[in-house]
Amino acid sequence: MKVAHYITIMAVTAAGLTGNSCQNSLEIPAQGALSGETLVTQSGVSALLTGAYAALDGQYNNGSALNLASGNAWEASPSNWVYGSIAGGEAHKGSDGSDQPAVDAIAKFTSDASNGYFNSKWRTVYEGVNRANTVLRVLGQATSISDADKTSFAAQARFLRGHYYFELKRMFNRVPWIDETIETSTASAQANTEDIWPKIEADFKYAADNLPATQSEVGRVNKWAATAYLAKTYLYEHKYAEAKPLFDQVISQGVTSNGLKYALVTKYHDNFDAATENNAESVFQIQMVANDGTGTIASANQGDMLNFPYGNSPFRCCGFFQPSQDLANSYRTDATGLPYLTDYNSHPVKNDQGVASTQPFTPDAGTLDPRIDWTIGRRGIPYLDWGNHPGADWIRSPGQTYAGPYSPKKNIYMQATQDQYADNHSWAPGTAINLNLIRYADVLLMAAETEANLGNFEQAQTYVNQVRARAANPVNFVYRYTNEATPLSGYSTTPAANYKIAVYPAGTLAGLGKTGALNAIYFERKLELATEGHRFFDLVRWGVAETELNKYFSYESTITTDIRGGRFVTGKNDYYPIPQRQIDLSTSGGKSTLTQNPGYN
Repeated sequence: MKVAHYITIMAVTAAGLTGNSCQNSLEIPAQGALSGETLVTQSGVSALLTGAYAALDGQYNNGSALNLASGNAWEASPSNWVYGSIAGGEAHKGSDGSDQPAVDAIAKFTSDASNGYFNSKWRTVYEGVNRANTVLRVLGQATSISDADKTSFAAQARFLRGHYYFELKRMFNRVPWIDETIETSTASAQANTEDIWPKIEADFKYAADNLPATQSEVGRVNKWAATAYLAKTYLYEHKYAEAKPLFDQVISQGVTSNGLKYALVTKYHDNFDAATENNAESVFQIQMVANDGTGTIASANQGDMLNFPYGNSPFRCCGFFQPSQDLANSYRTDATGLPYLTDYNSHPVKNDQGVASTQPFTPDAGTLDPRIDWTIGRRGIPYLDWGNHPGADWIRSPGQTYAGPYSPKKNIYMQATQDQYADNHSWAPGTAINLNLIRYADVLLMAAETEANLGNFEQAQTYVNQVRARAANPVNFVYRYTNEATPLSGYSTTPAANYKIAVYPAGTLAGLGKTGALNAIYFERKLELATEGHRFFDLVRWGVAETELNKYFSYESTITTDIRGGRFVTGKNDYYPIPQRQIDLSTSGGKSTLTQNPGYN
């Protein structure tokens, strides 16, 4: 089954908390109070655990049994399209200047602690922590559950808690550690002066040591997801020697009857299509489902509901999350099929900014990495199976000057299967497309980064080339429609653009030296994982955010108006401000217990 979809509300009276639980084939009362006696059973703990999984989708219900997703879901989207991709220079907020202006402030690093987006993210992720803690707290009181099942429940709950705290740590840095031993009544008194990386490590290590290699239910975490996440945690801490053997285990952890458990799927787009999700590349995904019977899109990636083409598009709403010209230029390749690692903006990709959809336009004829057209919707190129992107008619801001001429593409459902995988129970679309938190390509590139930092450039290049070779497979080219008037009739054998991509020749990364090799790996992460919410956090942990983002502001501000005045300052903008609302609520002896991050006081 898919875990964490069909949401029902229950009052967790035994834990002194109010929370969500999710029902698929679980036997949970639809509504009402569960007694402590019910909670400490196998089914009770299992229901609480399902609720902890449910919090992955970022839909915090604020305690209301009538509103499954109150508030603005996009403010806390687990895809981190605002905090990771827009703040990382991969995309603009999009839409127009009057809609969600708080995002522009985040994009320009002019936000202060009063920006409501930060409070939404904080409280939503802490809801996940709360639910995981509830599982562990109630589990400690259960006497009728076998030791093996207790261990399984605890390992899953600790993995989920590790994930939620990982999110909080890299977003805000100074966050209070609240676990199952801390009473809810005293949680607001916990200080945020402790470095919680060791505790995150401990949660993932426990999960890796105690989870099975495979799970019978789709969506439940396993040993290898925990191992990969522990390795990722070490990578964020620059503990490369500790990370390497863990990445090695995930990459070569054995075979199943279907071959390698984890592998790059042949078709890049299969990672972003509901019909092909939970595939060999999926290490840790948030399960989404459309048309779940609730009459809402709360289970259908509501956090990304704004991120569809606008205007005369078939998606209705809302024109947000427009990829940047800087990102488009990154996909330019040279005569050998390799990227321009340092001067890519000197080789810009032609766009249709300022050109009406009724006027003629010829797309760029230069050589490009094919991943551009699975990531960025651009005029004259097939937009999945919806027809050629028409340009300005699908862009919300007049003249395309506010946020540029492009549309997002990875979160878009296919026309042929929209009846099954689109959800139109709201004013903006939902989709059944799963959200990748860790996919195998990400693992390979994190492993490459680890190897390069340890001086193992040959192995690092092997991993990078695996990712590039997949992209170079002609099945990953976008092809023209057989008949442009009827895109559902299928595709021709004519590539939609001049695609040219190659792997790095032997010894290239070693020849670049450590700094150059790392830059090549960093750039490959940009190309492969674009608009998947990683970029800002990568730039910060690499220590290059100020250089890269201020270059981005300088270049992109000549094209669009939305980010003019943006500036990143190291030592301040590496982390987002602790929400002022949370500082006001945190008290001990009448004084606030939360300390604000540097630069925001």
